[in-house]
Amino acid sequence: MKAVRFHEYGEIDVLRVEEVERPAPGPGQVLVEVRAAGIQPGEVMIRKGARHERWPATFPSGQGSDLAGVVVGLGAQARGFAVGDEVLGFTHNRASHAEFVVVDDVNVVSRPEGLSWDAAGSLYVAGTTAYATVFAVDPGPADTVVVSGAAGGVGSLAAQLARRRGATVIGLASERNHAWLKDRGVVPVEYGEGAAERIRQA
Repeated sequence: MKAVRFHEYGEIDVLRVEEVERPAPGPGQVLVEVRAAGIQPGEVMIRKGARHERWPATFPSGQGSDLAGVVVGLGAQARGFAVGDEVLGFTHNRASHAEFVVVDDVNVVSRPEGLSWDAAGSLYVAGTTAYATVFAVDPGPADTVVVSGAAGGVGSLAAQLARRRGATVIGLASERNHAWLKDRGVVPVEYGEGAAERIRQA
C-alpha cells in the first residue's frame, strides 16, 4: 500500500509517498481502508521536530491520527464492527495518512449518515476533545461559558455542544468568523487587547 512518511524532521517537503507493507489487524483491532484523514497542529510540530523531547519520531515515521474509511478486516475479538462498515476514528501510531490503517476497535465509531468523508476524516480528535471539555465543565441553562478559538476545530464544536446544553456561549474569534458564530447562537467577541472587558460587556 501507499503511505505518507518522513525520514527526517522538517517542513512539508520532507514528506514522501512510499510503498509499505499493508498492516494486518491484531486482537481487538480493525483494518480500515482510508477515505479521508486529517492532521492536527501538534502533528505538524512533531514532524518539524519541535516536540522531540516529549514525542520523538522514530524514522521513518508515518503521519496522521484522524481518519475515516471502510472496515475491510477484523482482528480476533474485534467488537462492534463488520467488514463494510463506514467509520471514523483515530490511531495513536501516526499512521492515518495511508491507504490502510489498523485501529483499535475502541477508537472508531460509525460514520453518521450524511457526514461527508472530508468532515469525518478530521472530526474524531477535535470532537472528543470538545466533548470531554464540555462534559468536564458541565454547563447548563443558568451558565455562561466563554470559548477561546470558538471558530476553530475544538472550539467550534465545544461552543455548539455547550449551546445544546442550554448555556449562553461567548465565543472569542476573529471578526471574519462572527457571522458564523451568530448563526449558531454564539455571542461573538473579538480577540486581542481589551478582550476581557468585551467579554464582561457581552
